[in-house]
Amino acid sequence: MPIFSLPSDYGIGTLGKAAYDFVDFLKAAGQAIWQILPVCPTSYGDSPYQSFSSYAGNPYFIDLDLLEKDGLLKKSEYKNVDFGSDRNAADYGLLYKNRYEVLKKAFLRFLADPPEYYSEFCTENAIWLEDYALFMALKDNNGAQPWYEWETGAMRRNPQALSEYRVKLQEEIEFHRVLQYLFMKQWRALKRYAGGSGIKIMGDMPIYVAYDSADVWSNPEQFQLDEMMAPTEVAGCPPDAFSKDGQLWGNPIYDWEKMRRDGFEFWTERVRQALKLYDILRIDHFRGFESYYSVPFGESTARFGRWRKGPGKKLFDTLSARLGQLPIIAEDLGYLTDDVKKLLSDCGFPGMKVLEFAFDSREDSDYLPHNYTKNCVVYTGTHDNDTLAGWQQSAPRADVEQAKKYIRFHDGESFCQAMIKTAMASVADTVIIPMQDYIEAGSQSRINVPSTPFGNWKWRIDKSLINNALAENIYDITSLYCRIPR
Repeated sequence: MPIFSLPSDYGIGTLGKAAYDFVDFLKAAGQAIWQILPVCPTSYGDSPYQSFSSYAGNPYFIDLDLLEKDGLLKKSEYKNVDFGSDRNAADYGLLYKNRYEVLKKAFLRFLADPPEYYSEFCTENAIWLEDYALFMALKDNNGAQPWYEWETGAMRRNPQALSEYRVKLQEEIEFHRVLQYLFMKQWRALKRYAGGSGIKIMGDMPIYVAYDSADVWSNPEQFQLDEMMAPTEVAGCPPDAFSKDGQLWGNPIYDWEKMRRDGFEFWTERVRQALKLYDILRIDHFRGFESYYSVPFGESTARFGRWRKGPGKKLFDTLSARLGQLPIIAEDLGYLTDDVKKLLSDCGFPGMKVLEFAFDSREDSDYLPHNYTKNCVVYTGTHDNDTLAGWQQSAPRADVEQAKKYIRFHDGESFCQAMIKTAMASVADTVIIPMQDYIEAGSQSRINVPSTPFGNWKWRIDKSLINNALAENIYDITSLYCRIPR
């Protein structure tokens, strides 16, 4: 259940009352894990997988009622602001236009009497916060243009130019520091509440970072960039049965050899910060650590890419040595070579199984429950798939009929419930069910359609659907398969 999908009167889900209510709902439903999508600021296409920073929190998630409770806002300053009229979909355009104006009012009151811990927060997070705040201030100063289109001094991080900008943009820089403080204060309070209720939060880390990000701007040597600061190669997926052109993601590729020489410092800090935010970390596109698909920059499709070797187990050995035991779940979906399977086995991380992938009527699939091992996490679907109800209508008829035979579905029962029970009955150590499948929502509630740049990441749940009857139903199913946490 993404944060942005929570109910709210102000355009998007936040870290406020609805998030606490959802924790109470999960506890009543006998659940132990709440999986979310990345909480970082969104950029191109509103995707949390294309962010201005892999460290920062999304200012849209800062709850306005909590700011009012803290004396940083007056109700009249945000109650009637237009954040979007559709209670079932986020309007990112209006949020961008109007949310920051409200947050600036809270910022000015904050500056009048900053709490003692604010200075400590800035010091503790300086390794990423200072570059991020300066990056965002410069972006605002450049009309939201990407960093590689700024004037040369700012683009290339000339020390004298940056010193001058720090003076010129002092208030703007402080604004972005304060937003991160407010986000982290609210996040930590919510995480403590969830932990006290027996709920672990599973976060999500994209393997790549966005080109237009503080990550690349402040660490260009960690990426395959040319002398003009343009990527030499970018990330993607090769052509397959679903896409004749493949997928061109466009993220810059890491310079893995440079990273290996400096002891994977970039990744160590990135994972260290993520483990402060989350109890469990799902790492996206795990197969890219064994081999990654690299496409020459400037290509219009992914057809002319090549596979190149990734850092392999050496990266995770380094992370374990520095950070201790890693509570990681590997997103290992798609075509997996024996080398990828060996890397996953050697690391010991649980992989993912998705029921919607299981019922190809032409073959016996690794995603079918009778082929599972205990060390995996099973899903009915993910944010990149149609909802179960939508899949039942849109998938090939032969696949749906195969699914019905497998789950012993019969007329008069719920297809979604039968699929959920099949996941619960498996030997998998962990089962994660998207909220849309519990409420049996159709395709209109889908989160994302891969390779479509717009119209995604918007779905919001109706408050009335998160109710006691549903909690009791989920509890009964979970209990039936002896999965209630003890």
